[in-house]
Amino acid sequence: MGWMDEAMETLRPWIGRVRTVEDDIGMMAVRRVAATFDVDPDSIRRGQELPPHWFTVFFAETIRQGELGPDGHPNKGIVLPPIPMPRRMGAGRRVEIMGRLKAGEPALKKAEVANIVPKTGRSGDIFVLTMRHTIEQGDRTIASDTFDAIYRPAVPPGQKTTATVATQARTDQAWTETTQLTNTLNFRYGGITWNAHRIHYDGDYTRSEEGYPAIVSNGGLSMHLMVDAALKHAKGELKGYSARLVHPLWVGDLIEVRGEQQKDGKLKLWAADKNGVLCGEMDLEFAA
Repeated sequence: MGWMDEAMETLRPWIGRVRTVEDDIGMMAVRRVAATFDVDPDSIRRGQELPPHWFTVFFAETIRQGELGPDGHPNKGIVLPPIPMPRRMGAGRRVEIMGRLKAGEPALKKAEVANIVPKTGRSGDIFVLTMRHTIEQGDRTIASDTFDAIYRPAVPPGQKTTATVATQARTDQAWTETTQLTNTLNFRYGGITWNAHRIHYDGDYTRSEEGYPAIVSNGGLSMHLMVDAALKHAKGELKGYSARLVHPLWVGDLIEVRGEQQKDGKLKLWAADKNGVLCGEMDLEFAA
């Protein structure tokens, strides 16, 4: 039995565990989200339906300061399984949308550990954690959000991470939307999602401990901006999407979202950095 198999003996009982997080979708929080994404915060009223993807920025875990690990994430075994690897990064998600959150009305998130899979690949041993979040409000399921996080070994001191390979993004897009990933946008997104992972704000830690050349822009922010871009060019109600992140973006750079024309309720888009490197892909579905 290898070490990953031994680790799974401890991790396997976590599969199927559910943690519930309540949120009042308070008006001040809603207005801060709106302001972060350049929406008029005073235009939203209590009881109003929010944009279909905004559920991803609520329901933050309120972990006590003393329960945070050295990377800023909660200590292993408090919220997420104690996977014995120090580096965690989001990879992709699959979202079904059945309704919209309403501002100022209580809601809850049921966070289920859907699966834990050990793998050995090009970059060595990894674990893939799959979480399933079910969002409910007023006795109705609003959305189901299944996402994957990859756990990797520590980077040896003084070395750079080799976890990603740069490939050029397609250039046959029908439209583009570009956003500067400014320090202020990064700060505000981390604030509204209560994300304390140090790779998103601590440059010294990011370079010395994680092996990245610069502060890493949050993958959740990238996905949010990708959906924002799609909604500007699509018709109909968003019913779901799948997304995959393939290369980091750095705070201070830009994200250029490129997309095809919508066809039969489907829209494909992808994101590139300032050098044209592919950073993410997304497929969205809309109802008429």
